[in-house]
Amino acid sequence: MTDRELALRAWESLFRAQHELFVAMASDFRDTAITQGEYDVLLTVVRAPDMTARLRDVTGNMLISQPSVSRLVDRMVARDLLTKTIDPDDGRGAILTATDAGARAFRQVATSHGRSIAENMARLDDDELRALLALTQKLRGISGT
Repeated sequence: MTDRELALRAWESLFRAQHELFVAMASDFRDTAITQGEYDVLLTVVRAPDMTARLRDVTGNMLISQPSVSRLVDRMVARDLLTKTIDPDDGRGAILTATDAGARAFRQVATSHGRSIAENMARLDDDELRALLALTQKLRGISGT
């Protein structure tokens, strides 16, 4: 059995590291066309084939509740960052597609945000990054690739 005290210390350290990096990178979204939440939605949509994804897939990748994602998506539709249509395979679901403006806004932020991520993660060497990836995937129940 895992040492409980060690598990608690490791969890706290992981949580604090993630939070501190998240806060440090929040500045990547200052004075940009999209918020951090909108970027997160667009990350899933823009990476999908034809820049189109199901709302449930976007919701599954987000760290906020489904009703919050739905409200965020509706605001993004109103801002012409996304289009939203009924899922032809499941009338209860929705299909999201990035508009040209949404894809452009995502790409503008993605460049600087990607650089920021690389700079913050540069504290670790490649072997440590591979180990971190493997460990976090294991914690998430994802088999490594």
